[in-house]
Amino acid sequence: MDHFDYHDGVLRAESVPLPRIADAVGTPVYVYSRATLTRHARVFRDALAILPAFRIAFAVKSNPNLAVLKVLAAEGYGADVVSGGELERALAAGMAPEGIVFSGVGKTHAEMARALQAGIGQFNLESAEEGLELAEIARDMGREAACALRVNPDVDAGTHGKISTGKAENKFGVPFDRAGDIFARLAVEPGLNMRGLALHIGSQLSRLDPLEAAFAKVGTLMQAIRAAGYAITHMDLGGGVGVPYKAGEVFPQPAEYAAMVARVTADWGVTLMFEPGRVITGNTGVLLTRVIRVKDGASHPWVVVDAAMNDLARPAMYDAWHDFAAVAPNGEGMTANIVGPICESSDTFAMAREIDSVARGDLAVFRTAGAYGATMASTYNSRAMVPEVMVDGDRWAVVADRIAPATILAAERVPDFLM
Repeated sequence: MDHFDYHDGVLRAESVPLPRIADAVGTPVYVYSRATLTRHARVFRDALAILPAFRIAFAVKSNPNLAVLKVLAAEGYGADVVSGGELERALAAGMAPEGIVFSGVGKTHAEMARALQAGIGQFNLESAEEGLELAEIARDMGREAACALRVNPDVDAGTHGKISTGKAENKFGVPFDRAGDIFARLAVEPGLNMRGLALHIGSQLSRLDPLEAAFAKVGTLMQAIRAAGYAITHMDLGGGVGVPYKAGEVFPQPAEYAAMVARVTADWGVTLMFEPGRVITGNTGVLLTRVIRVKDGASHPWVVVDAAMNDLARPAMYDAWHDFAAVAPNGEGMTANIVGPICESSDTFAMAREIDSVARGDLAVFRTAGAYGATMASTYNSRAMVPEVMVDGDRWAVVADRIAPATILAAERVPDFLM
């Protein structure tokens, strides 16, 4: 459920007609609904309430906007971060340091030192080498780092290859058959508090059985490590639950997910940790765009919009689908190709798509754009950086400015030897 609905023939975000935002801010622009964000955060959190002990760390990479993080902080969410920049955003949003989990295969020395200084709750270690480096940093700082070892369970998530992270050929985590030995090696290292295991097998999962298989497999490893004499108090089960992008798609609901987790982990006796991203923010946002023109094509007309692959990269990167809808539909339809103005054939949002009939100047939206949308934007073709807006009832505000090409150009320098 989201709060983007038609009233009097015009699409609104909560109580705000989208043309009002387009007129004031211009297009393209991301528009987020606070009510949708809050609802999704609460539904996921309330579903997990059947578990004895749990913590939620929002996957900041899915939407790092400061206003979005502020809303989630107020709902009691921590943060799953994968860079020093995301760490600073989480802290700036008021997320408690002890609720922050630092994931990612390439944490630098400076990033780990900063995270220790900030007092974050957990490092998810991706290798023995990373663990040894973190231990040295912690000792030098007189700190102890709470850690979980990320295990690659070699389970196929059944999702797109570029967002699969739990197969043996993926770069994430340590090999399953070596995880016990690596845990034992790091558990005796001064400066580390090895308290658990972590896994994350991929994003946009449409079924629960790959997750259940991965959880069960790592649960067996947990029992083996305990049998070897090591304490495990925390198990990080990652994220990955998907959301429908096409009308009519059905995905597991948070309550179904929680019930599966409760069944698999019933005898674990640990604090369970979760890192949802897309399932919280996906339906929270739309990308509002304006039709530049409609031109004839060999088979279907080309609907050229002012949003492009630099604003919404998912279709170009993953062949991803986003429903396209007119802001003020006239009741007619058309079959068309939807493209942006970037000088790349990959700047294509849809081919031979049945859509609302649109013409030059009409407003439209790409739906389910609240996750992996603005965060993946760039300035390719020297285009402006797309702005972001948040709506709250009948109020709205710009929560990320449009960064104009002139501003970007002003940050560049021509060296003296070229003058």
